[in-house]
Amino acid sequence: MSDARADRALLTGVLDDLRDESDELDRLVRDLTDEQWALPTPAPGWTLAHQVAHLAWTDEAALLAATDPAAFAARAAAAVEKPDGFVDDGAREGAALPPAALLARWREGRDALQRVLRAAPAKARFPWYGPPMSPASVASARLMETWAHGQDVADTLGVRRAPTARLRHVARIGVRARDYAYAVRGLSAPREEFRVELAAPDGALWTYGPEGAAQRVTGPALDFCLLVTQRAHRADLAVRAEGPDADRWLDIAQAFAGPPGAGREPKGAGR
Repeated sequence: MSDARADRALLTGVLDDLRDESDELDRLVRDLTDEQWALPTPAPGWTLAHQVAHLAWTDEAALLAATDPAAFAARAAAAVEKPDGFVDDGAREGAALPPAALLARWREGRDALQRVLRAAPAKARFPWYGPPMSPASVASARLMETWAHGQDVADTLGVRRAPTARLRHVARIGVRARDYAYAVRGLSAPREEFRVELAAPDGALWTYGPEGAAQRVTGPALDFCLLVTQRAHRADLAVRAEGPDADRWLDIAQAFAGPPGAGREPKGAGR
């Protein structure tokens, strides 16, 4: 397969996974009552409506970046003026909509983003709040956020979601964002690479980094994804570190852009 065809196949695969992840979350929220949309989630101050509103807002931002880079640059510049509040402001605005209107907005935005990314050259680069991203990277990041906020929705509704192979996108971002977790805290990242070995939902082993690395992280892929998206406290997860640097990383890991998250309080019982 040529490089161009391989790049196109990769993009199509990520977009298919993003579509499926979004559809799974859609099934959780589509029949909620107005009262349920107002339920508080594990994210302080955020209801179920805030969670979906944030996804809609971010899909719209990604769509703007892909279709009107100049307009996106203006939006990004405004965000710099309010780095700790612009995300919450977007969620708050969307959450104020009637649930039916919010659901329609999210569906329309994510469908529009799918169309634009599927039509884009695989090697294109779109601006973002961090480094520019390829269409596949945009789709992977949207999947990571959709899965993470979907976890908050599932936890609120008492639904236990079955982990899928789509978690590989979340895990990959979590590994690649290692140095970012240090940088956003004003810390120097370790010079050496870590070895990360994760047990996939189907029993396969997902591996990252040199096999002989002294610093290692192991555990279930689901738990690692919950850790790097800060949807569960490390104490409640079966993720283990070998080496002081790897151990430190597990305390600060984050797969998402922006300021360090507050994380979640431990439940007091291991998974």
